[in-house]
Amino acid sequence: MDKNQTEVVREFFLSGFSQTSSIEAGLFVLFLFFYVSTWVGNVLIMVTVASDKYLNSSPMYFLLGNLSFLDLCYSTVTTPKLLADFLNHEKLISYDQCIVQLFFLHLVGAAEMFLLTVMAYDRYVAICRPLHYTTVMSRGLCCVLVAASWMGGFVHSTVQTILTIRLPFCGPNQVDNFFCDVPPVIKLACADTFVIELLMVSNSGLISTSSFVVLISSYTTILVKIRSKEGRRKALSTCASHLMVVTLFFGPCIFIYARPFSTFSVDKMVSVLYNVITPMLNPLIYTLRNKEVKSAMQKLWVKIITF
Repeated sequence: MDKNQTEVVREFFLSGFSQTSSIEAGLFVLFLFFYVSTWVGNVLIMVTVASDKYLNSSPMYFLLGNLSFLDLCYSTVTTPKLLADFLNHEKLISYDQCIVQLFFLHLVGAAEMFLLTVMAYDRYVAICRPLHYTTVMSRGLCCVLVAASWMGGFVHSTVQTILTIRLPFCGPNQVDNFFCDVPPVIKLACADTFVIELLMVSNSGLISTSSFVVLISSYTTILVKIRSKEGRRKALSTCASHLMVVTLFFGPCIFIYARPFSTFSVDKMVSVLYNVITPMLNPLIYTLRNKEVKSAMQKLWVKIITF
């Protein structure tokens, strides 16, 4: 194929995990379980928060319900296509579908990063300024912060997508992953991508790393401001679930996006962590450590079985 041609490639092959039918059948069952669990867990949290008057009026649980919605969206961007590819020998995705998947992946992913930062601010106000909590974290402000998270994700995703679609694709079309993401896609471009890679790393890498630093700093500030050991114990217990989510989500993202776009053998498994596993684990992390959510779920269950 003539390397001087541009925009020739109109479809990509996704490398997936395996070409062996028996292995892919087992992986299909495993990832289907992950996806169904993600839907059940996150929908349950959303319904529980919406149906309980106390949870629905609490800023923390309002933000938690929005986090569950983002987790559903994030998982749905990649997992249904992955499940379909387990049943197909040729794992094809058109150029247009690839760009759309890339756009929504970064839209929802960045929005979730910003929302997690908002949730850290919510915990800071609740623990360090408890008397002003309901005044500061009003429902109006919470709605504005959620909208700002989505807007930030949209701006970030638009930049990533525009930089990608401006590249010519005329050579190899094997994406070394199970979904379309910026690092493996731009490696296929028939052009020098050094500057583009630097721009994209500074974009995605800066957002993920700076958000993680802000989050860790906020929790450190909370613990420093609380003098008593009992108060610190309670604060750490309250924030522990959030810290687990932050570590599970931001760790893999920083590993993928905050480095030059070189390929490592563990990239696919790391991608599974933040694309598939974290959206499934978030409901478990929050409910297993939260008595209020578990109590509200029990009340909801009683209402359902006695309806």
